[in-house]
Amino acid sequence: MNSPAGPMAYSATPDGGPDGTYSKVFGPQILVISGMQLLMVLDGTVAALALPRISKSMHLDTATGNWIITAYVLAFGGLMLLGGRLGDTYGRKKVFILGVLAFTVSSLLCGLALNPEMLIAFRALQGASAAIAAPTAMALVATTFAPGQDRSRAFAIYAAMTGIGSVAGLILGGVLTEVGWRLVFLINVPIGFAVAVGAWAFLKESQGARLRLDVPGALLATLGCTLIVFGVNAGPGSGWASPLVIGTLIGGIAVLIAFVLIERNADHPILPFSIFDNSSRVAALIAILFASAIMMCMAVFISLYLQWILVYQPWQSGLAVVPFAFGFGIAAAIASNLSLRMQPRWLVILGGAIIFLGCLYASSMANSDPAYFPKIFVPVLVIGFGVGLAVVPLTLAVVAGVGATEIGPLTAVAQVAQQLGGAVGLVAVGAFATSRTLSMGGVAEPAKNITPGQIDALASGYGLAFAACAGIAILAGVVVLFMRFTPEEVAEGQAATEEEHSGTGPMNLQGPAGS
Repeated sequence: MNSPAGPMAYSATPDGGPDGTYSKVFGPQILVISGMQLLMVLDGTVAALALPRISKSMHLDTATGNWIITAYVLAFGGLMLLGGRLGDTYGRKKVFILGVLAFTVSSLLCGLALNPEMLIAFRALQGASAAIAAPTAMALVATTFAPGQDRSRAFAIYAAMTGIGSVAGLILGGVLTEVGWRLVFLINVPIGFAVAVGAWAFLKESQGARLRLDVPGALLATLGCTLIVFGVNAGPGSGWASPLVIGTLIGGIAVLIAFVLIERNADHPILPFSIFDNSSRVAALIAILFASAIMMCMAVFISLYLQWILVYQPWQSGLAVVPFAFGFGIAAAIASNLSLRMQPRWLVILGGAIIFLGCLYASSMANSDPAYFPKIFVPVLVIGFGVGLAVVPLTLAVVAGVGATEIGPLTAVAQVAQQLGGAVGLVAVGAFATSRTLSMGGVAEPAKNITPGQIDALASGYGLAFAACAGIAILAGVVVLFMRFTPEEVAEGQAATEEEHSGTGPMNLQGPAGS
């Protein structure tokens, strides 16, 4: 069995460019690299916000509409580890530009899609492109800027793009969707080409290390997850006992078993199984799956509820959920300080309890005609606060007690868990919501002549989705009881992360943390 610092923890090149030197110009390089991060965060936010308008335009039910989000996330998460290794093998500048251009072209295709099948296929292509660009971008931050202040500043700017993109996406996405949902994807085209041109002009190429790519492993993992997600998604419409549902679920499990068998015997496995030797780390990764499922479901179902039930315009819907970002930011700052003073599991349990209360309160929206305050504002703010309080200690727990050489693989696996948790959670919760709506005589999508009873059934389905998120929060709380990391181990992992980012320790260029 390979250790995390084994085959995955290779250092493909020295820091800097092929000659080992660093960039002496700070501004253009970090703008180019962080620009792609901003683009991907914006895309994820505005796509969820535009989903109700897309579904209405293309006459999609909830289950089919969810695939517009799920196809992207599955491809992104399933291929992310492979994408990181592509950059290490063939040169990060080339692979980054390839990923950016592919993301740009697939965004154009999404904006021009003529039917749901085309849109879902192009969204999957967009996710695969992001899986190439995202981990390579993080690696470029580590190899472009000199250790110390420059690299730390670069990582801070790169990380800030996530928060900026989330808030900007809520506002910009609402405005663009109001004009036309296709603009949500087409806006990526000029930005993407600008990033690609800037990367070609300002970034240095890294010298690749020819390592065997674990393509079968990446494809099997993605296929297995896709089959399971498809089976769960088809359950409400086809019947849970139908041959289609049973066949795809069994097929997905079989493919994932094959993935495990192949990975255990691979020379350069895409997933280091020794990560799972530590039960506390396994608990943290499972909790990340659950937390990501909650975040994805809340983003999608709150947007659907606001636009389909309360008839909010997209820009109003975007502004309505901005309190989530503020709650998240405040809690994240608090959790960052407390994580070094108390066991992270207690912070996660507290965050999970707050999420539970917020989701439970949100589920009551289906039984009333709520004004924005307090029925919407309060649960959105409270859930954001709870998620921020839980996610920060979970992120720190993943790398607790490890050295700098293990940071990359662990962070990469955590980001994959985040993407796949969101995809699987959205489909599973969506299946419950659709089943509730159909059982009450409703329709899974708003029709032109929808009756008040059908509106109530649709709202009840969304209420169940929020209640399901409350249940997921309970599961996360139970799981983290087995996460026994101490504040000292968290501090050790945080120091190792800072050591890797600052360049004072050995560079481990793998995955999103530094592929």
